[in-house]
Amino acid sequence: MATFDVESQLDLERIRADFPILHQVDDENNLLVYLDNGASSQRPESVIDCLTDVYQRYYANVHRGAHRLSGESTDLFEIARKSTQRFLNAASEHEVIFTSGTTMGINLVARSWGDANLQTGDEILLTEMEHHSNLVPWHQLAQRTGAVIKAIPITEDGQLDLDFLPKLLTERTKVVALAAVSNVLGTINPVGRVVEAAHAVGAKVLVDAAQAVPHEAIDVQHWDADFVAFSGHKMLGPSGVGVLYGKESILDEMPPFLGGGSMIDIVEIDRFTPAMLPAKFEAGTPPIADAIAMTPAIEYLEKVGLSAILQHEQSLAAYAHQLLADVPGLRILGPDVTKKAGIVSFVIDGLAASDIATFLDGRGIAVREGHHCTLPLHKKLGISASVRASFYLYNTREEVEKLADAVRTSVEFFG
Repeated sequence: MATFDVESQLDLERIRADFPILHQVDDENNLLVYLDNGASSQRPESVIDCLTDVYQRYYANVHRGAHRLSGESTDLFEIARKSTQRFLNAASEHEVIFTSGTTMGINLVARSWGDANLQTGDEILLTEMEHHSNLVPWHQLAQRTGAVIKAIPITEDGQLDLDFLPKLLTERTKVVALAAVSNVLGTINPVGRVVEAAHAVGAKVLVDAAQAVPHEAIDVQHWDADFVAFSGHKMLGPSGVGVLYGKESILDEMPPFLGGGSMIDIVEIDRFTPAMLPAKFEAGTPPIADAIAMTPAIEYLEKVGLSAILQHEQSLAAYAHQLLADVPGLRILGPDVTKKAGIVSFVIDGLAASDIATFLDGRGIAVREGHHCTLPLHKKLGISASVRASFYLYNTREEVEKLADAVRTSVEFFG
C-alpha cells in the first residue's frame, strides 16, 4: 500500500484553529470528530466573518440599484465571479454562472442545452457510480425527448471500465455526464480521457465536480469539458451557492432556463430578448452574500494548497484502510487509496449502517450512512446502505484512530 506524508504538508493546529465548530464537545465531553465532509464541509472564520460583514455593512441587491450599497455588493459579487474564474482557469468570467449548487447546475444544462439539442433515439451516457443529481435530470430529459440512457459500468474495485467506452460512444451519443470523483467510492475518474473520447464522436461532456473541486486543483481548459458543476458548501463556502462552468460558445447558443428579472435585455408584452452572459442564466435575486463569501473560501484553499490537501486526505484514507483492515466482517468499498480521494466507505457483515453511524455519533464521531444518493451504485454492489467517512484538510490521524477504535467497539457491542 502506498504511503503519504501527512503532517509535513499541512499545519493542522493552525488550520483547525480557523474552524470554530471543530472545538465543541458533546454531552459526554467528546470532542467533535467531523468526518462527513463529502456531504458538506465546515467553514473557516474568514468565510463566516465575510457573511456577517455583508449583512452588517453593505448588503443590497446587485446589478440594479444606483445607491452606494448596491454598488458595493455588485462589485464584491463580480469579484467572486473573477475569483472563481481564476480558481478554475476558465477562459472568461462569462463562463462562470452562479447557481444554488451542483444539482441546479446539472438541471440547467439538461433543461436548456438538453431540451434544445436532443430528440428521439439520441443517447445519454452516464456511469454506474453517479449521484442522483447526475442521474435524475438526465432521466427526465430522456422522458421529455425520447432519448436513451446508457451507462459506463464499473470494475470490481470500483473504477470505470473504460474498455466499454468504444462500444458505448456512437454517433447517437449527444452528451456524457460523469463525476470527477465518486461520492461513495472516492474513485478519481480519468476525466480528460473520457472527454477526448466523447468529443471524438461529437458528444458534449458535463462533469459533476462536487467531490473534486474542494480537494484538487481543477483546470477546466485542460479537462476541455463543456460543462462543470460544483457546490460552495463542500469547499468551505456557504450553502445555497454553486457554480456552473460552461464554454462561452455553448452557453451563448443555449436558451435561458429560468425567466424573470435580471436575465433579460428587453421585455415587451408579447416577446422578450435575453441578456448577455452570464446574466442570461442568473434569473431573479442571486445568492448575494453566499456568492461573495466564495472569495474567502477560494482564497483559503489556495493559501493551503490544493495538492497538499489531496495528499493529506489520501494519507488519512490510507491510514484508515490500515487501521480498519482487521475489523471482523468489514469491507471497504472502492479502489486502492492511490486511485481515490479521501473517502472511505464500508459495510460490516451483519450490521446495519444506521446502527454503526448512531454508535459512532454517541462517541462524537460524525459520519454518513445510507445510500448517499447513489441507489444504482449500491444495487450494483449488492448492498442497501454503507457507512462513509470523508476527510478534509482539518482532519487528523488521531481522528482516524478514534474512528477505527469506535468501529471496532461497535462490532463488539452489536456482537
